[in-house]
Amino acid sequence: MAETNKGLIIVNTGPGKGKTTAALGTAFRAIGQGLRVLMVQFIKGSWHYGELDTAKMLGEDRIQLLPMGRGFVKIGAEQPDPEDVRLVQQAWEFARGKILSGEYELVILDEINYAISYKMLDPAPVAEALKQKPENVHVILTGRNAHPSIVECADLVTEMREVKHPYQKGILAQRGIDY
Repeated sequence: MAETNKGLIIVNTGPGKGKTTAALGTAFRAIGQGLRVLMVQFIKGSWHYGELDTAKMLGEDRIQLLPMGRGFVKIGAEQPDPEDVRLVQQAWEFARGKILSGEYELVILDEINYAISYKMLDPAPVAEALKQKPENVHVILTGRNAHPSIVECADLVTEMREVKHPYQKGILAQRGIDY
């Protein structure tokens, strides 16, 4: 098969575990092929995750991982905190600029689907930026409840489905596996 240079739009969504982990696996593969990777984390920010240390080990010339939120946000009956909304909007403007600049060959928008489904970010400008991205830029969008307009833009959509989870047995998050 002839190699082509088409930047893909990839969506990792669904209620199961592994959306961010799959994106990081793709990042690891991309780095091995000499691509520059940027991961913008829309919600994460207040906890220390193992991937932050791994990114430092690989070097900023290969991968930049930027937690731009405060951590978990309140959802449900309550409106999201205006500060969380502001941080999501700021993260989007930053990520949008990086996607359109072509500075990175792979841009991961981690948990952006949550930000959209929580009404912290309008899906229309995200879909528009995906349509305008440079041809050689790959973009991965993670998080549950991917918006239909994002799914429509995508070249690949994978839905993670939970079959069994350790939390059901009372097993809490494990260092090195969950964070």
